[in-house]
Amino acid sequence: MNITILKKAYILMVCLFALNYSCKNDKDYTAVIQNEKVTPLDFLAESYKSNLNQCIDALEALENATSFETALSYYREARNHFKSIEPILSFIDKNNYMSLNAPNILKIEEEDATDIKIKKPFGFQVIEEILHEKPLDLASVSNITEKTKNRLKLIEQNTHIKLKDYHVIWLIRDQIARTALTGITGFDSPVLEASLTEAQLGYETIKNILNTYAENFSDQTLLKKWNTEIKVSIKALQGDFNSFDRYHFIKNHTHKQLALLNETVKDWNLEFPFELAFNNTMTSLFSDDTFNIDFFADYVEIDSLKQTKQQLGKTLFNDKKLSANNTMSCATCHKQELAFTDGLKIFPKQKRNTPTLTYAALQQSFFYDGRTGNLEGQIVDVVNNVNEFHSDLSNLQAVIKTDSTYFKSFNQLYPNGVTDANIRNAIAIYVRSLNKFNSKFDNNINNIEQTITQSEINGFNLFMGKAKCATCHFAPVFNGTVPPNFTETEFELLGVPKSTSLPAIADTDLGRYHIFKTEERKHFFKTPTVRNISKTAPYMHNGAYADLETLMDFYNNGGGIGLGLEFEYQTLPPDSLHLQPNEIKDIIAFMNSLEDK
Repeated sequence: MNITILKKAYILMVCLFALNYSCKNDKDYTAVIQNEKVTPLDFLAESYKSNLNQCIDALEALENATSFETALSYYREARNHFKSIEPILSFIDKNNYMSLNAPNILKIEEEDATDIKIKKPFGFQVIEEILHEKPLDLASVSNITEKTKNRLKLIEQNTHIKLKDYHVIWLIRDQIARTALTGITGFDSPVLEASLTEAQLGYETIKNILNTYAENFSDQTLLKKWNTEIKVSIKALQGDFNSFDRYHFIKNHTHKQLALLNETVKDWNLEFPFELAFNNTMTSLFSDDTFNIDFFADYVEIDSLKQTKQQLGKTLFNDKKLSANNTMSCATCHKQELAFTDGLKIFPKQKRNTPTLTYAALQQSFFYDGRTGNLEGQIVDVVNNVNEFHSDLSNLQAVIKTDSTYFKSFNQLYPNGVTDANIRNAIAIYVRSLNKFNSKFDNNINNIEQTITQSEINGFNLFMGKAKCATCHFAPVFNGTVPPNFTETEFELLGVPKSTSLPAIADTDLGRYHIFKTEERKHFFKTPTVRNISKTAPYMHNGAYADLETLMDFYNNGGGIGLGLEFEYQTLPPDSLHLQPNEIKDIIAFMNSLEDK
């Protein structure tokens, strides 16, 4: 073997040893990198592969375990190594990461009616749940473990890490957000609730990455600030899952880390080629500056025209001339004073409850059944619906052209003037502006005001922890669009009954099933936001629940199965959450604090 290659391999081994056993002196391995010209990326890749191989080895041992105690020990070891590589794996191989970390429910992929894939889940969450089923079935554990191990082996064989410096920043930002928004909620540790310990491992990896790139820092005191902050954060994460104070962790640590990340961008003199779901300068998870709204649209809007287009869209939104008989506008069903709902169980001649339009732009599917993929498409459905506008796109265009004010505005704002696409675009831009992030909760977690009550803080901590609400209603939007990538909006089967009358009767609306007739999608509905929930009663797709108290009782008792109904694919755990009356009261207080001002 070439002497140079041997020397480089030896240096990398020294780096790994320094990383694993000498973290008290972060310069131990960075000095080796600098002196021997091993690049930070070389070291990062070798460290990643080392943990990946140790994860595979632990799964190999788990595959052959003969007792629960031994199996659990190897599972924890494998899981810890997986969590150590999570920041990198989730960034360079998102699809495989999501498969390995997926919940224990069927994965349904519906591209179109001719391309429907139904995949049985595998990965760490599945192993964890099967391992704790009674009676213990080690053969099933072994089968899922083998599939998980083989996927990791495939990843190891095909991994070639190529990261630019700005990728490293994005990678760290994603892990900080992931920890706050899914990690500490128990999203991926459903039985063991080992989320806090696993979050510590993620922070250790962030620390190691930053110190690996120590030579990038022109201001070494900034790196020291990072090391101190991560040390304090890890200490804060050493507690009980149910009693953990998630509110103050995010307020005092997550947001501080995002600010440090912005300082790091300036210190490294970085420029980003584009923005992902998060704005590159975001410093809060709960702000109107958090999201790049264009990420959720089909094309990027020109900033100088956006506000004027919003005003045009608002006028169109409230104009009854857009309907065939001049009696209905968008605002007929979406009243601003009710957070753009209508306060009705179901609007006359409609099939389902009217959802809020606030924060509607921050998702990837529209309508309860997800039948359209953007706001413009949703508007087409409304225009064509015989029980709504009862019109068509050509008529819509003709109506706008006959109005001189509209005609002039469109010619000023759009190169091709009045077209049905431009009309829909203007309305969609207005709807995309309805994300205020100025609620009592937002203002308090952002230190704008100090008015939040202990009950509301308790409610947030329960929502994000013991009650498991945030494992479906993901912060910061509290809808079903999964952070930190925000590329998928989830659908759930809760087992909603026809009404609150007992004995319970299953609702006949099959939801997502109607789109592609996929049997496994019967009764599935998109997870909506709970922001402004204080104004959007009644609740659920059929308006079955008139108030939050009865709705919380439904969740607390295991959904439809808890009511005695049979749903093979219910995604809401059927067991009681064991929430006490005061805890439910606190959760409701928190949800009410999400009302926009």
